[in-house]
Amino acid sequence: MRETNKVFHLAIPCKELDETVTFYEKLGCRLARRYDDRVTFDFFGDQVVCHLSPENVDREPTMYPRHFGVTFLEKEEYDQTLEYAIKEELPFFKKPMVRFKGKQEEHMTFFLIDPANNLLEFKYYHDTSMVY
Repeated sequence: MRETNKVFHLAIPCKELDETVTFYEKLGCRLARRYDDRVTFDFFGDQVVCHLSPENVDREPTMYPRHFGVTFLEKEEYDQTLEYAIKEELPFFKKPMVRFKGKQEEHMTFFLIDPANNLLEFKYYHDTSMVY
């Protein structure tokens, strides 16, 4: 189990810093640092660094094999994030849906797409034993 003294770190490409900052701040992420070649965010308690590298942006993104996001343990947090994404008119890659309906691993999910075509998944499992 994760201990509170650890922060997960993820580095991803971005094509332009200003639009990246706008997207992640609209999502509710706090800008922690900005340099000429990257921006660092508090992404729901973890660290996401967006490196300026337009040549590494996926031209036609697909959900698999590469995406990242948050699995919420509280449904209210999932609902709040979804409502916030709608209110801020963030671009959806996949609208909210239920996956594996009727199975133990059933969960609610939606995907956003950032300005560099990075895919972000947000989900909530009804059975928290299925989180891992």
